[in-house]
Order: sequence, then structure tokens, then C-alpha cells
Amino acid sequence: MESTRALRYYEHGVAGDVLVLEEVPLSRPAEGQVLLKVLATPVNPSDLGQVAGKYAILKPRPAVAGNEGLGEVMETGPGVDGLKSGDWVRLPAAAGTWRGHLVAAADGLLAVPRDLPLEQAAMAFVNPPTAWRMLFDFVDLEAGEWILQNAATSAVGRYVIQLARLNGWKTFNVVRSERGATAVREAGGDAVAVEGDDLTQAVAKHAGDRPPRLALNSVGGESAIALSRVMAYGGTLVTFGGMTGNPIRFPTRQLIFNDLRLRGFWVTRWLEEASARDVRAMYESLFDLIRRGDLSAPVAATYSLEDYKKALEHANQPGRGGKVLFVPDP
Repeated sequence: MESTRALRYYEHGVAGDVLVLEEVPLSRPAEGQVLLKVLATPVNPSDLGQVAGKYAILKPRPAVAGNEGLGEVMETGPGVDGLKSGDWVRLPAAAGTWRGHLVAAADGLLAVPRDLPLEQAAMAFVNPPTAWRMLFDFVDLEAGEWILQNAATSAVGRYVIQLARLNGWKTFNVVRSERGATAVREAGGDAVAVEGDDLTQAVAKHAGDRPPRLALNSVGGESAIALSRVMAYGGTLVTFGGMTGNPIRFPTRQLIFNDLRLRGFWVTRWLEEASARDVRAMYESLFDLIRRGDLSAPVAATYSLEDYKKALEHANQPGRGGKVLFVPDP
């Protein structure tokens, strides 16, 4: 195999406009390398932001798009220990994952159990650890406490709902529509409000004298400010996304009189700075939950690389009901 198909971009812009499907060279694995077949790779908002040139890390161009996915070892080069043909691994983000095959250094590849559902395993490396770390790293939550979040229909939002329920916490979920509210209730959310509702009254009704000490924001703008107004004294508001692109006004009153703490979280940074032991332990916990069926995200559709324009259109549809994934042809 001397080449493989890949979705590349030569300039930043809207993914559907700047991506091109083309053949790229593919070498045999050299010393310490493995040849990987891409099994499945999702379309995440961060992927589209990177293609658009609006992300913290930008790849040198021309670049292959995509940063998450599951691969299978097809061939190992000399000196590779611990991996063999047929093993599953996390695809290395820096190489670009929206492609058919790639050659990567074996050292540092995360092995993935083959008894996991393939599509769920392909989505296990960004959103589940984001939800996990935000729930365990910022506030020492007690049983029965409420967690407040916006964008609750997102993949991270759904993982938060599942992890909270497993750990005895409750979720108050803010969504944009009644359709989203129905989806969150079906996913196990304990309470739901639609943006524009009286959030103060709604949170007080459910949480009573135990308002949320932890709030998770991936929307920004007025939605984040609304969360800040209903939090407990000394609460922590964690921002990990900005879907609207609107800045968050400085919530002066809450900061002064309610001792609100504003934090940010980026899972890429955590994975870079954490020890290999801590990273492995987290993923083993997540893999176990996925294996048991306790942690999952809905899949809206899968597409071949050739149908990338349809895939991107689908991924940008509001209320699509799940993730869109590329599943390259054999």
C-alpha cells in the first residue's frame, strides 16, 4: 500500500469549502512504527474549529483534518514491543484522523480493549475524559448534590448526566428548546430548563437550600451569566467551550458577594500534563463503563470519506440527535 485517502485542507476556512479528498503517500512502518487502519473517527466541534483556524493548536498546512478516533494495527515495524497486528489503539491526534490509514510511532499509543463497541470506543478520547475531569477535579461533590450545566444535549452534556447518576449526583440541565428538554429527560437528566425560563425559580424549586456548587459552561455569553446567578456561595463555574462565540461579561456581583470562582478546562492540556499512570487509570475506568453500557453517546449517522460534504452538513444540523462519524471503507 503506497497511498491512502485523506481529507486535507490547504487553507483555513469552513470545512465543507476547504477540505479536499485526495491520495496521500503512505510508507511502510519503519523502526518503532506501526501501520494503522482507521476504523472510525468522529466529527467534533474542535475539529471544525481547527480547520477554520480558530483553535488553540493549528496544524502546519497542508494538514489532514480530525483529532479523535480508533485504529487497528495492520503491521508493525522492527523493534515494536507491546503491540501486534489486530490490536486497537487510539489514533494520534497530531497526524489527522479523517483518513483511511496512517503510519505512527508505536511508543505512546493508547491500547484499547477490543471488547468495546467500536463506535463508542472511537468517541472515548475527548468528550468522556472532559466530563470525567470536570466532575472530579474542581469540586469535592457529596452524594445528592446538584450539578448545573448548559448545552446539556451535547456529547459532553450526556456524559455528565450519566457519570453524575452513577456517582449519586443530580443534574440541572439548561437547553435551547423543548425538543432538547425532552431528549435530556430521556437521557436521565434530573431537571431541565429551556433558555429564557426563570432559572432562579427553577433551580430553587429543585435544589432548595443546596444550590449547585459546580456549573459547567460550553455556551458562553448570557447563558454563562445565567448559570453564575444561581450558584451556591463559593461555587465554581468551569468553562470548557464557547458555542455562541459571545464573550462572557465579568459577573461582578457574583464574584464579590457570592465568592464565585471562574475556571477554564481544556482536556488536551490535562492529557499533556498528567502522568501516564493517571491517564491510563482514567481511560481504564472509562473503558469499563463503556463496556458495561453505563457510558455511551448516540450516533446520528456514519459516512464514508467520499461523502464528507454530506457528513459535514449533517454534523452542523441543530438537534441532529448524536455524533456523526467517518467510517473509512476497508
